[in-house]
Amino acid sequence: MQYKLYTTSIKAWDAMIEAIDGAKKSIFLEMYIFLDDTEESHDFIGKLIVKSREGVEVIIVTDAYGSKLIKKETLEKLKDAGIEILFFSHWLRHIHRKVLIIDEKSAFLGGVNIGKKFSKWKDLQMKISGRIAKRLLKSFAYTYEMAGGKKEKLLNLRKMKFSYKLKFWLVEHWPSRNIFTLQNHYTEKILGAKEKIQIISPYFTPPRWMLSLLDDAIRRKVTVEIYVPKEVDIPIMNRVNLHYIDKIHSIGAKVFLSKEMNHAKIFLIDGKEGMIGSQNVDLASFRYNSEVGLFFTDKKLLKEISLILEDWVKESDEYTTHNYKMRTVDYIILALSKILYPVL
Repeated sequence: MQYKLYTTSIKAWDAMIEAIDGAKKSIFLEMYIFLDDTEESHDFIGKLIVKSREGVEVIIVTDAYGSKLIKKETLEKLKDAGIEILFFSHWLRHIHRKVLIIDEKSAFLGGVNIGKKFSKWKDLQMKISGRIAKRLLKSFAYTYEMAGGKKEKLLNLRKMKFSYKLKFWLVEHWPSRNIFTLQNHYTEKILGAKEKIQIISPYFTPPRWMLSLLDDAIRRKVTVEIYVPKEVDIPIMNRVNLHYIDKIHSIGAKVFLSKEMNHAKIFLIDGKEGMIGSQNVDLASFRYNSEVGLFFTDKKLLKEISLILEDWVKESDEYTTHNYKMRTVDYIILALSKILYPVL
Protein backbone atom coordinates (compact mmCIF):
# COMPACT_ATOMS: atom_id res chain seq x y z
CA MET A 1 0.00 0.00 0.00
CA GLN A 2 1.21 3.47 -0.88
CA TYR A 3 0.32 6.33 1.47
CA LYS A 4 1.02 9.93 2.41
CA LEU A 5 0.21 11.86 5.59
CA TYR A 6 -1.05 15.45 5.88
CA THR A 7 -0.82 17.20 9.26
CA THR A 8 -3.03 20.25 8.71
CA SER A 9 -6.40 20.86 7.07
CA ILE A 10 -4.78 23.12 4.47
CA LYS A 11 -2.23 20.49 3.42
CA ALA A 12 -4.94 17.86 3.18
CA TRP A 13 -7.19 20.18 1.15
CA ASP A 14 -4.32 20.94 -1.25
CA ALA A 15 -3.87 17.22 -1.92
CA MET A 16 -7.61 16.57 -2.17
CA ILE A 17 -8.10 19.40 -4.70
CA GLU A 18 -5.20 18.06 -6.75
CA ALA A 19 -6.74 14.58 -6.68
CA ILE A 20 -10.14 15.95 -7.74
CA ASP A 21 -8.51 17.85 -10.62
CA GLY A 22 -6.96 14.59 -11.82
CA ALA A 23 -10.12 12.46 -11.61
CA LYS A 24 -11.08 10.69 -14.85
CA LYS A 25 -13.89 8.34 -13.85
CA SER A 26 -15.44 9.01 -10.44
CA ILE A 27 -15.31 11.14 -7.29
CA PHE A 28 -17.00 9.86 -4.15
CA LEU A 29 -16.94 12.35 -1.28
CA GLU A 30 -18.18 11.53 2.22
CA MET A 31 -17.97 14.27 4.85
CA TYR A 32 -19.41 14.94 8.28
CA ILE A 33 -19.03 18.68 7.62
CA PHE A 34 -19.11 19.83 3.99
CA LEU A 35 -19.52 23.59 3.60
CA ASP A 36 -19.26 26.07 0.76
CA ASP A 37 -17.18 28.80 2.42
CA THR A 38 -13.67 27.72 1.33
CA GLU A 39 -14.01 29.09 -2.20
CA GLU A 40 -11.27 31.71 -1.87
CA SER A 41 -8.55 29.20 -1.04
CA HIS A 42 -9.97 25.78 -1.99
CA ASP A 43 -12.97 25.82 -4.30
CA PHE A 44 -14.29 22.31 -3.72
CA ILE A 45 -17.76 23.22 -5.00
CA GLY A 46 -16.46 24.72 -8.24
CA LYS A 47 -14.01 21.88 -8.86
CA LEU A 48 -16.67 19.21 -8.34
CA ILE A 49 -19.07 21.00 -10.69
CA VAL A 50 -16.39 21.23 -13.40
CA LYS A 51 -15.53 17.53 -13.11
CA SER A 52 -19.18 16.50 -13.25
CA ARG A 53 -19.70 18.54 -16.42
CA GLU A 54 -16.65 16.83 -17.89
CA GLY A 55 -18.44 13.50 -17.47
CA VAL A 56 -16.90 12.34 -14.18
CA GLU A 57 -19.40 10.67 -11.84
CA VAL A 58 -19.60 12.77 -8.66
CA ILE A 59 -21.46 11.58 -5.57
CA ILE A 60 -21.48 13.42 -2.23
CA VAL A 61 -22.73 11.88 1.01
CA THR A 62 -22.78 14.18 4.01
CA ASP A 63 -24.37 14.49 7.43
CA ALA A 64 -27.49 16.62 7.63
CA TYR A 65 -26.52 18.08 11.00
CA GLY A 66 -22.82 18.56 10.30
CA SER A 67 -23.47 20.24 6.94
CA LYS A 68 -26.59 22.17 7.90
CA LEU A 69 -24.98 25.53 7.03
CA ILE A 70 -24.40 24.78 3.35
CA LYS A 71 -26.42 27.21 1.25
CA LYS A 72 -29.52 26.14 -0.67
CA GLU A 73 -28.19 27.89 -3.78
CA THR A 74 -25.01 25.79 -3.58
CA LEU A 75 -27.03 22.58 -3.44
CA GLU A 76 -29.01 23.66 -6.50
CA LYS A 77 -25.78 24.36 -8.41
CA LEU A 78 -24.42 20.93 -7.53
CA LYS A 79 -27.62 19.18 -8.59
CA ASP A 80 -27.89 21.22 -11.80
CA ALA A 81 -24.37 20.03 -12.69
CA GLY A 82 -25.53 16.41 -12.39
CA ILE A 83 -23.99 15.73 -8.98
CA GLU A 84 -25.82 13.39 -6.64
CA ILE A 85 -25.75 14.79 -3.10
CA LEU A 86 -27.30 12.85 -0.23
CA PHE A 87 -27.84 13.90 3.39
CA PHE A 88 -27.94 11.36 6.20
CA SER A 89 -30.40 12.51 8.85
CA HIS A 90 -30.95 10.94 12.26
CA TRP A 91 -31.78 12.69 15.52
CA LEU A 92 -28.81 11.12 17.33
CA ARG A 93 -26.63 9.21 14.87
CA HIS A 94 -24.29 10.95 12.46
CA ILE A 95 -22.06 10.04 9.56
CA HIS A 96 -18.85 11.28 11.15
CA ARG A 97 -16.49 9.84 8.52
CA LYS A 98 -14.23 11.98 6.30
CA VAL A 99 -13.54 10.11 3.05
CA LEU A 100 -12.67 11.01 -0.54
CA ILE A 101 -12.28 8.29 -3.20
CA ILE A 102 -10.89 9.08 -6.65
CA ASP A 103 -11.42 6.80 -9.68
CA GLU A 104 -11.90 3.84 -7.30
CA LYS A 105 -8.09 3.66 -6.98
CA SER A 106 -6.94 6.18 -4.39
CA ALA A 107 -8.58 7.57 -1.29
CA PHE A 108 -8.28 9.94 1.66
CA LEU A 109 -9.44 9.27 5.21
CA GLY A 110 -8.85 10.79 8.63
CA GLY A 111 -10.16 13.74 10.61
CA VAL A 112 -10.32 16.58 8.06
CA ASN A 113 -13.68 18.27 7.38
CA ILE A 114 -14.31 20.89 4.68
CA GLY A 115 -15.15 24.37 6.00
CA LYS A 116 -13.36 27.70 6.45
CA LYS A 117 -13.46 27.30 10.23
CA PHE A 118 -10.98 24.43 10.02
CA SER A 119 -8.42 26.08 7.74
CA LYS A 120 -5.88 26.83 10.49
CA TRP A 121 -6.28 23.56 12.39
CA LYS A 122 -3.74 20.83 12.83
CA ASP A 123 -5.24 17.48 11.87
CA LEU A 124 -4.27 14.17 10.32
CA GLN A 125 -5.49 12.98 6.95
CA MET A 126 -4.07 10.07 5.01
CA LYS A 127 -3.96 9.40 1.27
CA ILE A 128 -3.90 5.71 0.40
CA SER A 129 -3.89 3.61 -2.76
CA GLY A 130 -4.01 -0.05 -3.63
CA ARG A 131 -6.33 -2.76 -2.35
CA ILE A 132 -7.10 -0.89 0.85
CA ALA A 133 -8.57 1.96 -1.25
CA LYS A 134 -10.83 -0.61 -2.91
CA ARG A 135 -11.85 -1.81 0.54
CA LEU A 136 -12.77 1.77 1.47
CA LEU A 137 -14.86 1.93 -1.71
CA LYS A 138 -16.93 -0.99 -0.41
CA SER A 139 -17.30 0.88 2.89
CA PHE A 140 -18.51 3.99 1.05
CA ALA A 141 -21.16 1.90 -0.68
CA TYR A 142 -22.70 1.10 2.71
CA THR A 143 -22.79 4.79 3.66
CA TYR A 144 -24.34 5.59 0.30
CA GLU A 145 -27.08 3.06 1.02
CA MET A 146 -27.63 4.47 4.54
CA ALA A 147 -28.19 7.93 3.07
CA GLY A 148 -30.77 6.62 0.60
CA GLY A 149 -28.62 6.06 -2.50
CA LYS A 150 -30.24 3.94 -5.22
CA LYS A 151 -27.61 3.36 -7.92
CA GLU A 152 -27.31 -0.41 -8.26
CA LYS A 153 -23.79 -0.25 -9.66
CA LEU A 154 -22.55 1.42 -6.51
CA LEU A 155 -24.67 -0.67 -4.16
CA ASN A 156 -23.25 -3.83 -5.73
CA LEU A 157 -19.78 -2.83 -4.49
CA ARG A 158 -20.93 -4.00 -1.06
CA LYS A 159 -20.50 -7.56 -2.35
CA MET A 160 -16.76 -7.25 -3.00
CA LYS A 161 -14.68 -9.72 -1.00
CA PHE A 162 -11.17 -9.12 0.32
CA SER A 163 -8.50 -11.11 2.08
CA TYR A 164 -6.91 -8.96 4.76
CA LYS A 165 -3.20 -8.30 4.91
CA LEU A 166 -1.63 -8.03 8.33
CA LYS A 167 -0.12 -4.56 7.92
CA PHE A 168 -3.28 -2.60 7.02
CA TRP A 169 -7.02 -3.05 7.41
CA LEU A 170 -10.13 -0.96 7.97
CA VAL A 171 -11.84 -0.59 11.32
CA GLU A 172 -15.47 0.26 10.56
CA HIS A 173 -18.10 1.32 13.06
CA TRP A 174 -21.76 1.02 12.01
CA PRO A 175 -24.25 1.58 14.89
CA SER A 176 -27.11 1.50 12.35
CA ARG A 177 -26.08 -2.10 11.59
CA ASN A 178 -25.33 -2.95 15.24
CA ILE A 179 -21.60 -3.21 14.48
CA PHE A 180 -19.72 -1.54 17.35
CA THR A 181 -16.15 -2.37 16.38
CA LEU A 182 -14.46 0.63 17.98
CA GLN A 183 -15.08 -0.47 21.55
CA ASN A 184 -13.95 -4.01 20.75
CA HIS A 185 -10.83 -2.72 19.02
CA TYR A 186 -9.79 -0.30 21.76
CA THR A 187 -10.54 -2.88 24.45
CA GLU A 188 -8.42 -5.57 22.79
CA LYS A 189 -5.48 -3.26 22.15
CA ILE A 190 -5.46 -1.59 25.58
CA LEU A 191 -5.66 -4.97 27.32
CA GLY A 192 -2.75 -6.21 25.20
CA ALA A 193 -0.51 -3.18 25.70
CA LYS A 194 2.88 -3.95 27.27
CA GLU A 195 4.75 -0.61 27.25
CA LYS A 196 2.87 2.45 26.00
CA ILE A 197 -0.58 3.65 24.98
CA GLN A 198 -0.89 6.95 23.11
CA ILE A 199 -4.25 8.57 22.40
CA ILE A 200 -4.72 11.77 20.42
CA SER A 201 -8.21 13.29 20.36
CA PRO A 202 -9.54 16.87 20.37
CA TYR A 203 -12.44 15.92 22.64
CA PHE A 204 -11.43 13.65 25.51
CA THR A 205 -14.55 12.41 27.29
CA PRO A 206 -13.84 8.67 27.51
CA PRO A 207 -16.63 6.24 28.39
CA ARG A 208 -16.37 4.59 31.81
CA TRP A 209 -15.17 1.27 30.36
CA MET A 210 -12.19 3.02 28.71
CA LEU A 211 -11.22 4.82 31.90
CA SER A 212 -11.26 1.49 33.71
CA LEU A 213 -9.08 -0.14 31.04
CA LEU A 214 -6.58 2.72 31.10
CA ASP A 215 -6.48 2.61 34.90
CA ASP A 216 -5.74 -1.10 34.72
CA ALA A 217 -2.99 -0.50 32.14
CA ILE A 218 -1.33 2.11 34.36
CA ARG A 219 -1.42 -0.36 37.25
CA ARG A 220 0.40 -2.81 34.95
CA LYS A 221 3.14 -0.17 34.55
CA VAL A 222 2.09 0.71 31.01
CA THR A 223 2.79 4.36 30.13
CA VAL A 224 -0.39 6.15 29.07
CA GLU A 225 -0.06 9.42 27.14
CA ILE A 226 -3.03 11.60 26.18
CA TYR A 227 -2.77 14.49 23.69
CA VAL A 228 -5.56 17.10 23.82
CA PRO A 229 -5.79 20.77 22.75
CA LYS A 230 -5.59 23.29 25.57
CA GLU A 231 -8.63 24.99 24.07
CA VAL A 232 -11.07 23.50 21.57
CA ASP A 233 -13.56 25.13 19.25
CA ILE A 234 -16.57 24.39 21.48
CA PRO A 235 -16.10 26.48 24.65
CA ILE A 236 -18.29 24.26 26.81
CA MET A 237 -16.04 21.32 25.97
CA ASN A 238 -13.02 22.97 27.57
CA ARG A 239 -14.54 22.35 31.02
CA VAL A 240 -15.57 18.80 30.11
CA ASN A 241 -12.12 18.01 28.70
CA LEU A 242 -10.48 19.45 31.80
CA HIS A 243 -12.55 17.24 34.08
CA TYR A 244 -11.46 14.05 32.30
CA ILE A 245 -7.89 15.25 31.82
CA ASP A 246 -7.59 15.80 35.55
CA LYS A 247 -9.18 12.42 36.25
CA ILE A 248 -6.85 10.47 33.95
CA HIS A 249 -3.83 12.47 35.17
CA SER A 250 -4.69 11.66 38.79
CA ILE A 251 -4.34 7.92 38.13
CA GLY A 252 -0.93 8.29 36.52
CA ALA A 253 -1.35 9.21 32.85
CA LYS A 254 0.75 11.88 31.15
CA VAL A 255 -1.30 14.58 29.43
CA PHE A 256 0.02 16.98 26.79
CA LEU A 257 -1.99 20.10 25.95
CA SER A 258 -1.40 21.53 22.48
CA LYS A 259 -1.39 25.32 22.19
CA GLU A 260 -3.21 25.20 18.86
CA MET A 261 -6.41 23.40 17.90
CA ASN A 262 -5.49 19.86 16.90
CA HIS A 263 -8.32 17.78 15.43
CA ALA A 264 -6.29 14.60 14.77
CA LYS A 265 -7.53 11.20 15.96
CA ILE A 266 -4.73 8.67 16.56
CA PHE A 267 -4.41 5.53 18.68
CA LEU A 268 -0.98 3.88 19.14
CA ILE A 269 0.01 0.77 21.09
CA ASP A 270 3.63 0.00 22.10
CA GLY A 271 4.92 1.80 19.00
CA LYS A 272 4.00 -1.37 17.08
CA GLU A 273 0.34 -0.89 16.17
CA GLY A 274 -1.78 2.12 15.39
CA MET A 275 -4.96 3.56 13.96
CA ILE A 276 -5.75 6.81 12.16
CA GLY A 277 -9.40 7.62 11.67
CA SER A 278 -12.43 9.83 12.21
CA GLN A 279 -13.20 8.73 15.78
CA ASN A 280 -13.05 10.99 18.83
CA VAL A 281 -12.65 9.61 22.34
CA ASP A 282 -16.24 10.26 23.33
CA LEU A 283 -19.56 8.48 23.64
CA ALA A 284 -20.79 9.78 20.29
CA SER A 285 -18.02 8.02 18.36
CA PHE A 286 -18.12 4.80 20.38
CA ARG A 287 -21.90 4.48 20.57
CA TYR A 288 -23.81 6.50 17.98
CA ASN A 289 -21.79 7.68 14.99
CA SER A 290 -20.61 5.91 11.85
CA GLU A 291 -16.80 6.02 11.86
CA VAL A 292 -13.89 4.57 9.93
CA GLY A 293 -10.19 4.18 10.67
CA LEU A 294 -7.14 2.49 9.20
CA PHE A 295 -5.40 0.06 11.54
CA PHE A 296 -1.76 -0.71 10.73
CA THR A 297 1.42 -2.39 11.90
CA ASP A 298 3.67 -0.96 9.18
CA LYS A 299 6.98 0.11 10.75
CA LYS A 300 7.61 2.98 8.35
CA LEU A 301 4.19 4.52 8.98
CA LEU A 302 4.55 4.09 12.74
CA LYS A 303 7.91 5.86 12.62
CA GLU A 304 6.44 8.77 10.65
CA ILE A 305 3.60 9.20 13.13
CA SER A 306 6.02 9.03 16.05
CA LEU A 307 8.02 11.88 14.53
CA ILE A 308 4.83 13.90 14.03
CA LEU A 309 3.91 13.35 17.68
CA GLU A 310 7.39 14.41 18.80
CA ASP A 311 6.92 17.71 16.96
CA TRP A 312 3.46 18.20 18.47
CA VAL A 313 4.78 17.52 21.98
CA LYS A 314 7.46 20.19 21.53
CA GLU A 315 4.66 22.67 20.85
CA SER A 316 2.60 21.51 23.85
CA ASP A 317 2.57 21.94 27.62
CA GLU A 318 2.46 18.94 29.92
CA TYR A 319 -0.53 19.05 32.24
CA THR A 320 0.21 19.34 35.93
CA THR A 321 -2.43 19.17 38.60
CA HIS A 322 -3.60 22.46 40.01
CA ASN A 323 -6.02 21.03 42.55
CA TYR A 324 -8.83 21.03 40.03
CA LYS A 325 -12.20 21.13 41.77
CA MET A 326 -15.63 20.64 40.30
CA ARG A 327 -17.88 23.69 40.29
CA THR A 328 -21.67 23.62 40.18
CA VAL A 329 -21.63 24.61 36.53
CA ASP A 330 -19.29 21.69 35.77
CA TYR A 331 -21.76 19.18 37.18
CA ILE A 332 -24.45 20.66 34.96
CA ILE A 333 -22.19 20.57 31.89
CA LEU A 334 -21.16 16.97 32.54
CA ALA A 335 -24.76 15.89 33.02
CA LEU A 336 -25.71 17.45 29.70
CA SER A 337 -22.67 16.01 27.96
CA LYS A 338 -23.76 12.49 28.85
CA ILE A 339 -26.82 13.14 26.71
CA LEU A 340 -25.41 15.44 24.08
CA TYR A 341 -21.82 14.36 23.60
CA PRO A 342 -19.74 16.36 21.08
CA VAL A 343 -20.22 15.23 17.52
CA LEU A 344 -17.43 17.14 15.74
